[in-house]
Amino acid sequence: MALESAERLYLERQVTLARVVLVALALVALLEMSGGARRAPVLFLAVYLVVALAVVLYQRVVSEAHFQIPLAADVAALAVFLIFNPPASVSWFLFLFVVFALATRGNTNAMLGLVSAAAVGVVLRVAATEAFSWRGLWHWLSIGLGTLISGLGIGFLGARERSHLERRQFLEKITQLLQFDRGLTESIRQTLGELLLEFRCEQACLAIRDDELERIFVWRVRAAETEPSGPETLSPSRSDTFLADAFEVSMCWEYKDGKNAGFGWDRRTGHRIRTLLTPPNSTREEFGARSLLAVTIDASGRPAGRVLLINPEKRFKPADLHWLEQIVRHIALPMENVFRLRHLRARAVESERSRISRDLHDGILQTMLSLNIQLDVLQRKFPWAPEQAGKELETLQNTIKQESEELRRMVTDLRPVRVESADMRELMFGFAERYRNESGLAVDLFIEDRSLRMPDRICREMFQIYREALNNVKKHASASHVVVKLEQDEAKVSLVVDDNGRGFSFSGQFKSEELDRLRLGPISIKERTRSVGGTLTVESNPGHGARLTVEIPLN
Repeated sequence: MALESAERLYLERQVTLARVVLVALALVALLEMSGGARRAPVLFLAVYLVVALAVVLYQRVVSEAHFQIPLAADVAALAVFLIFNPPASVSWFLFLFVVFALATRGNTNAMLGLVSAAAVGVVLRVAATEAFSWRGLWHWLSIGLGTLISGLGIGFLGARERSHLERRQFLEKITQLLQFDRGLTESIRQTLGELLLEFRCEQACLAIRDDELERIFVWRVRAAETEPSGPETLSPSRSDTFLADAFEVSMCWEYKDGKNAGFGWDRRTGHRIRTLLTPPNSTREEFGARSLLAVTIDASGRPAGRVLLINPEKRFKPADLHWLEQIVRHIALPMENVFRLRHLRARAVESERSRISRDLHDGILQTMLSLNIQLDVLQRKFPWAPEQAGKELETLQNTIKQESEELRRMVTDLRPVRVESADMRELMFGFAERYRNESGLAVDLFIEDRSLRMPDRICREMFQIYREALNNVKKHASASHVVVKLEQDEAKVSLVVDDNGRGFSFSGQFKSEELDRLRLGPISIKERTRSVGGTLTVESNPGHGARLTVEIPLN
């Protein structure tokens, strides 16, 4: 996997620091040895160390620019240093640094070649300076083996560091794919596509069991797929096929030469399972599976489904199963959040549709039914009392006009409104002016703070509540005067709508919970207030008006 720029920069800085440390150690080891013949390699290492320190200072202090010494220069420096014929213990430091640099940059073959060549070179060098003996032979082999082990060890550390960064980068990438804005199906499809590439498989599958709906939802991505497809919705009878064995088992299964083989463990304890159950024949037939990995994905702390990877290019190993488990654990929470947000959106849409249906049924549809009855009466009355029928037709015409305006208002209210703090004051005064002109009611609007500071979502819901409260007054209250106050402090924002109409059917002051229990109060306003964590208080005095108070916390 190619590393992103941030991860590459991190590794290069690790290499830069390792260069300074190991060159300094080599210089210290060389200075501890006496003899004038050491002057040239000491000078060489001193210059090398100064250059390495200069690179560190440049990266850390002077500039954040991406600058580094080419690895070829380090290899050349090692070769030049060896020309000076230094002691093996000193040259080891530079050798280990070059191995580390090769491993962190992903040059595994070059790293293994250098380690092997160094081990052979050290043995030949010692053999050339010592007389042959059987005891000396063991000495040569031990030095060569030590060089080999130390080189492979430092190479493993460098490769492990790179692998760790690659995996962290992959987890971040796959998490970013699980975004609500992308849509549930597209998010899952792209996530499965990344798993397909990471493990080099023919197919990747996610199966989720929904106990509430009694259905199984299955998403599949194939390597040869050209057109994206949505989820399959299946009955619970297909559970065995797509959930592959027990939820408690993470497993790898293979079918080869007519025999079943594989490995797995209890995902709760990590204990190996000696006798692994064979997946049902329906699983093998559904996917055309020759081998597969199966890992459980959780939701709300309980098993919810399985992630399956089918038919890799290379044989699955236990490390692959561990890595898939880590990925699935990492994506379980963001995936659950996408599911929850989708569910909440569906509930919000359902709630809004219910409100619209209720408003149409209680308002315009009832009026239309009444108009139909009155027209039927007029049809019978017209030949006998034309003058009276004319007056009643005029009344009907006014009624139709009013209902048309109400329907136009409802359609306008359905349009999405973008409200921000900077526009809130102007929008509220503009609506109050239109409201006066259309309804003939006196409206006094008081906004305490000229510079409102609210999140956009609270602004939007508060404006909708304000607009709906005034429309309710016009439709139901028979009021002549409305007073509206909007106030804000550091903790909350509050809206008060006070009218002098006939009030509600109840008397007294009630909060949201009491209104819900008694099934009283404006339903839509209660739902909007609750959606932003606010509280609604309704105070009614039948025959003398009502007061509606909405308080929404800003945190």
